[in-house]
Amino acid sequence: SPDQWWANSGYVTASAAQSARDGGLTGNDDPLVSFYNEVPHELAEEALRRERAHPSQAAMERPWPLAAWPDVPTRFVLFADDRFFPAAFLRDLAETRLGVVADELPGGHCAMLSRPVEIAELLAGYVE
Repeated sequence: SPDQWWANSGYVTASAAQSARDGGLTGNDDPLVSFYNEVPHELAEEALRRERAHPSQAAMERPWPLAAWPDVPTRFVLFADDRFFPAAFLRDLAETRLGVVADELPGGHCAMLSRPVEIAELLAGYVE
């Protein structure tokens, strides 16, 4: 289930280790530090005002409904400066769980707000 993923994936350990290395930036309680690093302050504040509600507890307790990942081309994009999901953790997760090498871009957790052009170019390249 999504609730179990945090511990079962190794996220908890990886996040704590990265936080120890970066002086507490990773996993910081301030969303402007942990989620919106690199995002212009005014845009980050607007994003915070527009956040949607968290999923229901029932949704978090239900296991993933498929027995395996579908047999479709899969890519994994990670942002090297993400302070929520450490890059080393995501590199390993992409390889061990999906069997792919992650494509890396600079940027934080909300790079779609701080680096939209770079992301669009990468995604367009996948189609080409």
